[in-house]
Amino acid sequence: QLQASGGGLVQAGGSLRLSCADSGRTFSIYVMGWFRQAPGKEREFVAGVSWSGNNKYYADSVKGRFTISRDNGLNTVYLQMNSLKPEDTAVYYCAARSGGRVLTSDYEYDYWGQGTLVTVSS
Repeated sequence: QLQASGGGLVQAGGSLRLSCADSGRTFSIYVMGWFRQAPGKEREFVAGVSWSGNNKYYADSVKGRFTISRDNGLNTVYLQMNSLKPEDTAVYYCAARSGGRVLTSDYEYDYWGQGTLVTVSS
């Protein structure tokens, strides 16, 4: 089971760190990803990290501002979000897939957390 936390209200230019803890499986074998869904929009890929933590991928819209990381000892993946913009406002979801590659399509992911709301005010 994936449990996301860390969302909230922040002003533009501010930072938040999201966490996603996995309590139900062998966390270290899974590729982990963060997705987001803004009101009226489709869910989109934000960032992903391989099981080892060595390979990381980002959506162009967040490159240079967001950083994904994982701690396999704590069964947790993080998303550090800096220089937040109002367009980053969305519900953020963590997800896990059992394959070896970081993929950007949400249907490739097998398990999902409940989502945490990030609101960035201008």
